[in-house]
Amino acid sequence: MSDTFGVYVHVPFCASRCGYCDFNTYTPAETTSSYEAYLSSLARELELAAAASGASPADTVFVGGGTPSLLGAEGLGRVLEMVRATFGLRPGAEVTTESNPESTSPQYFAGLLDAGFNRVSLGMQSASTPVLRVLDRRHTPGRAVAAAREARAAGFDHVNLDMIYGTPTENDDDVRATLDAVLSAGVDHVSAYSLIVEDGTAMARKIRRGELPAPEEDVYADRYELIANTLDEAGFGWYEVSNWAAPGGQCRHNLLYWRGGQWWGAGPGAHGDVGGQRLVNVKRPERYNEMLGAGELPIAEREDISAEARHFERIMLGLRLREGVPRSWIGEAARGVVDKHAAAGLLAVGERVAVTDRGRLLADGIITDILAAE
Repeated sequence: MSDTFGVYVHVPFCASRCGYCDFNTYTPAETTSSYEAYLSSLARELELAAAASGASPADTVFVGGGTPSLLGAEGLGRVLEMVRATFGLRPGAEVTTESNPESTSPQYFAGLLDAGFNRVSLGMQSASTPVLRVLDRRHTPGRAVAAAREARAAGFDHVNLDMIYGTPTENDDDVRATLDAVLSAGVDHVSAYSLIVEDGTAMARKIRRGELPAPEEDVYADRYELIANTLDEAGFGWYEVSNWAAPGGQCRHNLLYWRGGQWWGAGPGAHGDVGGQRLVNVKRPERYNEMLGAGELPIAEREDISAEARHFERIMLGLRLREGVPRSWIGEAARGVVDKHAAAGLLAVGERVAVTDRGRLLADGIITDILAAE
């Protein structure tokens, strides 16, 4: 297990709900909690959490959502100050916030930098107007690139753009246009995720009614290869199956997750992993505020992680990384499966076991085979 420690802060507010989203987020019509009530409760949670966990200062902080940028630079600065005053920050800590392009500006990015943030992740999804419309995104195609350039101009060295591929109605030209836009933005990190249609979302209902075509697995594979080849050729090295970075641009907070570090998850619905326990906070902002108003940590679930479950988890996550996992982590029962995939050119085996460039596309299946044999 990694000895790094992080703090994740969940901001549960969105101006509107995207049709594909099943995250723990709430529009103004869906919650009575104000931003100020949330910030007051968050400050109390971080105080209680730091005292209860005895954790060391944070190596990384990640503010996600939801739409953190709705709090503005001033509100996000308050969030970071809360972390400093409770857990503390190590020198050189990576401090990231997600932001939606439509709720940012040059002044916003300047304020973030002044507050101590040093990394920004922007939700681009696509450069195609029709695709953004299917996803129910509010920003125009050019806004994400403009926001990335504004962040760079403000002084951010580390800026990420998120892509989603495989959206119903999307075509190869849409993906190429998105990649061209990403590469013109001057960012040092790109995340590209296949669309997952979650039960209960507006998009799932549209597909069930026949209003949108269902995504196709073969299309996902073709789009992934297009994205991977384009980013590789542009000098972005993949370090996790869905993430590429220029040299020095890897997201340290996400690496903390994948390498088995510990983190406190603060905010409604946030997940944490501290002291061998998986912690999940209550989801509703109103209940979150109520519990913290009573001086109680807002934890809804605690789960002790067994040694076996931890072993499986570190293999599952580690094999998605380019660096792979130590060969010693793979038990004798799974060695035959590893050798089979190595013979097919899908795994590289030495002191470590890792998926090859060819194996990236089949990583989930390879991991499933190994874990089943284990």
